[in-house]
Amino acid sequence: MSGLLFNFLAVFTVGCAAGVVLNRNSVASALCLLLSLVGVAGLFVQLDAFLLAVLLVFVYAGAVVALFLFIVMLLDAQGGERKKFKGATIVASSLAGLLLLLGVCSLQAHAQLPATVGVAALPVGATLRSYAELLFTTYLLPVEVVGFLLLTAMLGVIVLSKKFEGLEDGK
Repeated sequence: MSGLLFNFLAVFTVGCAAGVVLNRNSVASALCLLLSLVGVAGLFVQLDAFLLAVLLVFVYAGAVVALFLFIVMLLDAQGGERKKFKGATIVASSLAGLLLLLGVCSLQAHAQLPATVGVAALPVGATLRSYAELLFTTYLLPVEVVGFLLLTAMLGVIVLSKKFEGLEDGK
């Protein structure tokens, strides 16, 4: 049952992630991102990382996706016509997809995890205290950098999509 649930969540997450990239409508793309994050949270639950799953749903699915939706709706961004793919783009993306498939097949065929014997230990970071210690000591700078990058990206989207009406050259 666990393997079937994992396979369902994995396919669901990858399908929704593909929907993020392939949707022309930015609101539908943001909603696919929300569903993809919910699928990742389900995978965290299977790993017994309940706190990570709840934080992912609250912070990313709740706050960040809602912020993206508000920005998209506020700026009224409309998807334009898609440009045709060039030959080099098709060849490069096909080669990248083939290499990815080859890597996954190679990993599946050759990677064997050793069987664990003994008492089942708690997973690393299974308690709230260990999460807090790691977050506020080891990973404090990376968390702050990611927050700053998200803020910068949001401001960049606003500036790039702002329509400057009434500005004329030479005045």
